[in-house]
Amino acid sequence: MNETEPHDITHSIPTGRPYHLPVMLKECIEGLNIQEGGVYIDVTFGGGGHTKAILEKLDGKGKLFGFDQDPDAKVNAAPIKDSAFTFVEANFRDMQKYMRLHGIDKVDGILADLGVSSHQFDTAERGFSIRFDAPLDMRMRPQGELTAAKILKEYHADELHKIFGMYGEVKNAKTLASQIVRDRVRSSMDTVEDFKKSLNKLAPKGGENKYFAQVFQALRIEVNKELEALEEFLQQSVTMLKPGGRLVVMSYHSLEDRLVKNYMQKGKFGGDEEKDFYGNVIKPFEALNKKPIEAGPAELERNNRSRSAKLRIAERINN
Repeated sequence: MNETEPHDITHSIPTGRPYHLPVMLKECIEGLNIQEGGVYIDVTFGGGGHTKAILEKLDGKGKLFGFDQDPDAKVNAAPIKDSAFTFVEANFRDMQKYMRLHGIDKVDGILADLGVSSHQFDTAERGFSIRFDAPLDMRMRPQGELTAAKILKEYHADELHKIFGMYGEVKNAKTLASQIVRDRVRSSMDTVEDFKKSLNKLAPKGGENKYFAQVFQALRIEVNKELEALEEFLQQSVTMLKPGGRLVVMSYHSLEDRLVKNYMQKGKFGGDEEKDFYGNVIKPFEALNKKPIEAGPAELERNNRSRSAKLRIAERINN
């Protein structure tokens, strides 16, 4: 399953900037099992929807750290004056390092709402969306060096084939890679429309939008090294969480969900479970839901971004 672009689900946060409705808010907060005086991390602050709900539960009797590398998120966090809240402008792959800088070694719960916000999709100049002609950027952190345009211009055909096949699950990934290598000789590949000219040659009739979404997802994952960052974050969550602490992760495509599922259930990203001498599975978490939680009919009706969301919750085992 691929992450799709949301439509017409934005709302205004205090700064007046459009962002997005937090998906499965009630389920996420319940999953965290928030304790009075506890310490929590929202590693994907975004528009602050989940953060504000956690702060309400804490009621000034704990600490909450909100991570986000997007400069817009920092602006969104500025109006929050709750003394329990600290904003950290960083990627969640650096969670442990920054928490130690703040003097925190262990926390009671960690929340991650993965993927791209509707605000990012709707900001044309960021280059995430197939709906606008804009520079092919796709950087979550604008200071990063790698852009989607740079990938299309400089990667070898075999590298492009791998990206589109693995990250976008594009069926004709090899053919697409070869087409791009041919077309970039004559085209600058700087903008969304430049790139769509190549895609239109290979997109299935009637399935163009899905095809574009798969390819754009693949590029975005590569630009931001999203799966590597997710793996590092999940590994750090083991050492950061207290026994009994909760890890709550919401993903929007199958690649992310597979990593989260495997790590919560087996303590590793692939392969068979590891067992001790007595045949007990060696793992850091107990998955609290074997199947992912999905949005209910009412939420699906008001927020189409929730269609692809899968929520998994795990508890840190005392071992």
